[in-house]
Amino acid sequence: MSKITAAITAVGAYVPDFVLTNQLLETMVDTNDEWITSRTGIKERRILKEENQGTSFLAIKAAEDLLKKSGTNPAEIDLVLVASATPDMPVAATAVYVATKIGAVNAFAYDLQAACSSFLYAMSNAAAYIESGRYKKVLVIGADKMSSIIDYTDRATCIIFGDGAGAVLFEPNFEGLGLQDEILRSDGIGRDYLKIEAGGSILPASHETVDNKQHYVFQDGKTVFKYAVSNMADVSEKIMQQNNLSHDDVNWLVAHQANKRIIDATAHRMGVDESKVLINIEKYGNTTSATLPLLLHDFEHLFKKGDNIIFASFGGGFTWGSIYLKWAYTKN
Repeated sequence: MSKITAAITAVGAYVPDFVLTNQLLETMVDTNDEWITSRTGIKERRILKEENQGTSFLAIKAAEDLLKKSGTNPAEIDLVLVASATPDMPVAATAVYVATKIGAVNAFAYDLQAACSSFLYAMSNAAAYIESGRYKKVLVIGADKMSSIIDYTDRATCIIFGDGAGAVLFEPNFEGLGLQDEILRSDGIGRDYLKIEAGGSILPASHETVDNKQHYVFQDGKTVFKYAVSNMADVSEKIMQQNNLSHDDVNWLVAHQANKRIIDATAHRMGVDESKVLINIEKYGNTTSATLPLLLHDFEHLFKKGDNIIFASFGGGFTWGSIYLKWAYTKN
């Protein structure tokens, strides 16, 4: 029997209807379109406005899109992984609720949180389950309602983030396609530079923490940018070297959409032409766990069976990594 590899066989996505443009942000906080665009590449982002709806709403919509397009029977799914930094609630896992709502009645489910690297780490988890031979269908969803943890009076963060979700289905492959290699890293030095201070076990919620706005994302932008540029580029270059890939061998770079300058720096280090660098940050901003699957969804029509794809991400904590995957199908 030939070796089992874990291949992506279907993708789905969902973004909310409401569009928060740079022009709208100009009426909310001291900023402007030129400043935002030149520093981040972002023009607009989607915001979930529906009452009493959280990350699960986004995740369910993305999963339903995948199931409908691929004709997958949800009862055949073995595992549902939800990669997210904004779960519906602290204890009851969002993935468990999502699995139930989409009809994945035979699946077990759990959440995975590694900030903006959550989806990348979840891909690694999914591949390991598939390669074990024990599981046949693993649904991985990257979803975040970042608007729920953003202070829209803080121009350092409110210009960056948006809401959205993307989903992929991993299945066994016997042609050598799918996930080929990975380099995953983390460093606790990043704990103080990108965080939400309150609401955890160290600093539980109180009137004081709410008044002090300690339940919103704090980011030391310059420090995070410096680490992101060097680390994301390092692992992307290293995974190419590890697999004897030249810049000509790489068909697509699927990089976390946090800042266009970080993406450009990573592509430059890899020597990859800009025509191979997939970018949709201008439409969605940074959707955290959803950026990578949203890219796959938006550009799926360009992928051909056997294409070499390099994934790269960087997130708070710090967490980062790169994955080398061979695409398993050509869309009709």
